[in-house]
Amino acid sequence: MSDAPVKTARRARGGGGAARRAERTAVSIETAKYIERNVPNYEVLTDEALDLIEANAETVLAEIGVNFVDSPEALARWKEAGAQIDGERVRIPRGLARKLCATAPSTFTQHARNPARNVEIGGKNLVLAPVYGPPFVRDAEGGRRYATMDDFEKFVKLGYMSKWLHHSGGTVCEPTDVPVNKRHLDMLLTHMVYSDKPFMGSVTEPSRAQDSVEMCEILFGKEFVQDHTVMTSLININSPLTFDSIMMGALEVFAKNNQASIISPFIVGGAMAPVSVMGTLTQVLAEVMAGVAYSQLIRPGAPVIMGTFVTSIDMNSGAPTFGTPEASHITYGAGQLARRLGLPYRSAGSFCGSKLPDAQAAYETANSLQMGLLSGVNFMLHSCGWLEGGLVASFEKFVMDADQLGTLHHFAQGIDTSENGQAMDAIAEVGPGGHYLGCAHTQANFKSAFWRSDLLDYKPFETWDEEGARDTQTLATARVKKLLDTYQQPALDPEVEAKLRAYVADKKASMPDAFT
Repeated sequence: MSDAPVKTARRARGGGGAARRAERTAVSIETAKYIERNVPNYEVLTDEALDLIEANAETVLAEIGVNFVDSPEALARWKEAGAQIDGERVRIPRGLARKLCATAPSTFTQHARNPARNVEIGGKNLVLAPVYGPPFVRDAEGGRRYATMDDFEKFVKLGYMSKWLHHSGGTVCEPTDVPVNKRHLDMLLTHMVYSDKPFMGSVTEPSRAQDSVEMCEILFGKEFVQDHTVMTSLININSPLTFDSIMMGALEVFAKNNQASIISPFIVGGAMAPVSVMGTLTQVLAEVMAGVAYSQLIRPGAPVIMGTFVTSIDMNSGAPTFGTPEASHITYGAGQLARRLGLPYRSAGSFCGSKLPDAQAAYETANSLQMGLLSGVNFMLHSCGWLEGGLVASFEKFVMDADQLGTLHHFAQGIDTSENGQAMDAIAEVGPGGHYLGCAHTQANFKSAFWRSDLLDYKPFETWDEEGARDTQTLATARVKKLLDTYQQPALDPEVEAKLRAYVADKKASMPDAFT
């Protein structure tokens, strides 16, 4: 497993006195520990239904099969493992994929450059990461526009400054002002320099995945990277039942180097999967088992996460919908399947179809976040900032969602049944007809008893009105500015940073710009 204790491997160090002075003078930004659930998972499927889905998924793999497109090496590996190959179609005998999946770890540690920010992925844990992939951004002042590298840098800083976010994420937005073949270098450098939380690697081309590994070897040390997981990556399956050479090539790089991959079908129900819950779960399980099994053919024990991105489709407009009951059923059911498969689980997020951070966005996001917590998700990508079906990363919604992630932390703590939680001393002290505002129990607990928003307004009407009658988006705009104005860069060994910047510069100079 990737969370073995460090023995001979050491992180890269250097810079001498300058590095030590930077560490001493750095301001530490508070980040909550990843969530450790003390509440039960919500389960919607009986054991009989789960058995049926698993049997049907085995039928899909054995009789229908999956396509590995433009991947002769993958076909050769599958043939050697005992699968039937017909052109690009791979039919996997019953039980083989599940047997291969058994070597994947049920939990693993993703290491951050600041060890205090390490996260445990799997078990009863929930790690929260921001939105991933939007080509557009939106804020109250500039409206909707193509994302730039400056936007990307601001989002990474906001993520670092957000208490309830445990992970810096990956492509928080797509910086369209940087060439396609070079932007992954700038994005990785930004995560490494402007945050000390864990981050994700690039998957848009196998060579870019390799660049991700090599930059991590500079940041952490080569031996450390081979012995420990320092990156998570998102490997999407082209549903239905298709694996392409780009994603599989990136998966091969990460698995070979002991780095984690989220194996995730991209499902829009009614378009990329059946309209029924059972049918979609069958396809999801078949696709995930094939992808996870393939990662274990590359390197048994390579860390992987079972992913499920599922939404339904509006049959009138063709647009995806979010926060719906059907998506909840699938997300809850996939969580049960992941636990039976013994894999960490990725799903849910701040999903919404709204164009603005408005009531629709809030309703749909609240449904999706709570669903993720109760379905047993271990890694929640898109936990803040998602707007317009994932086309837009919104600055205001980023901080609105990041604030609400605090409610997940507090809900997941469960109910305190200790002597202090029972509060019998308080009930006895106050007695009939009194109040609890001044009693000893209240005085001892008031600072931590209730979750408190850093964004929402609970002031009396008169005060709220005098302060400008600000709505939530206005408050969020002010919070974005405050967080960016007070951002403090985490300490990084100057020698390591110089090597990273030199690597990026050399890589960029080695190839012409490409925008497609």
